[in-house]
Amino acid sequence: MRAWRVLAWGGPLSLQELPPPVPRPGRSLVRMAAATVGHIDRTVMAGKFMAPPALPYTPGVEAAGVVVDSTRFSAGTRVWLRGGGLGTRSDGTWCELIDAPDEALGLLPDEVSMEWGSAFFSPSTSAWVALHELGGLRPGERVGVTGGSGAVGSMTLQLARDAGAEVVGQPDESSPVDLLVDTVGGRVLEEGIRSVAPGGRIVLVGYTAGEHVSIALPELLQRDVRLLPLNMYRREAQGRAAAPQLLERLADGRLQLATRRFALADAPQALQWIAERGHRGRAVLVAD
Repeated sequence: MRAWRVLAWGGPLSLQELPPPVPRPGRSLVRMAAATVGHIDRTVMAGKFMAPPALPYTPGVEAAGVVVDSTRFSAGTRVWLRGGGLGTRSDGTWCELIDAPDEALGLLPDEVSMEWGSAFFSPSTSAWVALHELGGLRPGERVGVTGGSGAVGSMTLQLARDAGAEVVGQPDESSPVDLLVDTVGGRVLEEGIRSVAPGGRIVLVGYTAGEHVSIALPELLQRDVRLLPLNMYRREAQGRAAAPQLLERLADGRLQLATRRFALADAPQALQWIAERGHRGRAVLVAD
């Protein structure tokens, strides 16, 4: 089977022909139909993940495909894959035949495409947890979202409206919000504090606009704004619990997700694309 391999931290990818994995207890073999390329993959490949896998390894933390062998699902079942150390502690999903822990698999409805099945988990569960678990969103509250054109931002806007919130595209001091979901960080976060009503909340989801901020602590204290960082690896159980209802929303059209297709052999181009400022949607590798 073909699989991408990381041979050195920060080094180039290598597309190799490897022996196919064999069935093992507690693990499933899935024929990859789509595998997402995301920023977490870039972080792990650079050697910046807290507990990286041993080299060499196959990257990729998310995918969708068809079961070949499993003790959890029958052969031919459509599934999505995420978690269980895929692409972070062990080999991941950028390969033709994925060897995954049984617990990493979830049932993918027929109405949801393989591309969406691969790409939905990270943005939709991050948005759900940011709004409901961390943000404590209540119907009728005003919600602001930075980076609304990105995958997480777009999902947050859609889910906030679905929950009965009043959504403000770009909040400012003259029209403060109760909850701000910031997907970009940097100076945007610094300035965003002033757009939150006293006693409000900010959930920090990402930092594409900058990894460091300078916050005036007196202003933060006087405005009594809570700054809540989102770590989905600590909250993956909450994300998995929400996944079935998020898939239902995708299946019936209440949620939409932008994706861009790349062939499996074009993984380096997909990595370059997601690093470009202003790109829209999620990059997905598709099987030939």
